[in-house]
Amino acid sequence: QVQLVESGGGLVQPGGSLRLSCAVSTSIFSLYNMGWYRQAPGKQRELVAFITTGGSTNYADSVKGRFTISRDNAKKMVYLQMNSLKPEDTAVYYCKSDNIATRRTSWGQGTQVTVSS
Repeated sequence: QVQLVESGGGLVQPGGSLRLSCAVSTSIFSLYNMGWYRQAPGKQRELVAFITTGGSTNYADSVKGRFTISRDNAKKMVYLQMNSLKPEDTAVYYCKSDNIATRRTSWGQGTQVTVSS
C-alpha cells in the first residue's frame, strides 16, 4: 500500500508563503495522479490542486494564481507552493494519490496550515 507523508505546514501571517511537501512511498510513482485537499473546521474536505501523471494541473478557483502544484517523479515527491496566503486558507492539508491502473486511493495524515496575524 502506498504511504504518503506531508510536511511543511505551520503558522504564517496573511500575505505570506508556505511550501508543502508530500513524500510518496511507491516503486512506480509515475502511475499516480496526485492531489492536495484541505479541510477547515466544520467544513467538508475540498480539492485544492491536482496534477496528473502527465503533469497537467487543475486548481480550485479560490487558489488560482496563488498556489502551484508540482511533482518530482525522480524523488517521488509532490509539492504545493502557497503564496499570498489568506486567513481563509487555514485548514489541514492532505495529500492524496490515485493509482491510474488499480484505481486505488491513499491519503496522508495531513499537515496543519494556519494563516493568522
